[in-house]
Amino acid sequence: MLAGCVVFAWLTVHIAAVFFLDLGWRTLPFVPLIVALQCWLTVGLFIVAHDAMHGSLAPGWTRLNTFIGTFILTIYAGFAWRQIRSAHMNHHDAPGTADDPDFCVDEADRFLPWFGTFFTRYFGLRSILFVCTVVATYIFALRASVFNVVLFYGLPSLLSSLQLFYFGTFLPHRHEEENAFADQHNARSNEFGYLASLLSCFHFGYHHEHHTQPWVPWWGLPDHWREGRQS
Repeated sequence: MLAGCVVFAWLTVHIAAVFFLDLGWRTLPFVPLIVALQCWLTVGLFIVAHDAMHGSLAPGWTRLNTFIGTFILTIYAGFAWRQIRSAHMNHHDAPGTADDPDFCVDEADRFLPWFGTFFTRYFGLRSILFVCTVVATYIFALRASVFNVVLFYGLPSLLSSLQLFYFGTFLPHRHEEENAFADQHNARSNEFGYLASLLSCFHFGYHHEHHTQPWVPWWGLPDHWREGRQS
């Protein structure tokens, strides 16, 4: 139900903003709010696909997880399900090491160089062709405004990748001399409250709990985080 709400909300805002919102002085104050909302919902899209990778979206229904995950990764950035899922499983097998595809050994404490490596590793030719095809179809076939496509499709997509990386990869896995990792998972959790955790990365910032119990869906991570703090 929650996954359906996230996907439906993203599609609704996407279609309404790209194709039906007239940009002008009256609507201009709402543009930052719509961009921020769509950025957050785009983060949610990936988190739902992430649950599908672990089978926690629809437990016991492998094909349904695969179908939903494939659909979401496709509309997210034209990603290939098998490739992304395989890379994510490799991340869990060797987090924060040279064998981790999400980790940057040479820049383990620097945001921008690590993000550059991360971005180019996943956003390849397939994604470029997909995005270009979508943009061309929207502008030339469906007559969407170029400004609307840039503001409400391109910008939220780029910002969401930064948000996902910062809260879901960089902060949990970066090397810090004063904040060492607790165990072999090489992951730490933030200290955000429920609302801040939800808004930042759909609770994916409770990252140590995710690595120790990867079968727990995103909405169940706060309970496990609180249990760990009380024990």
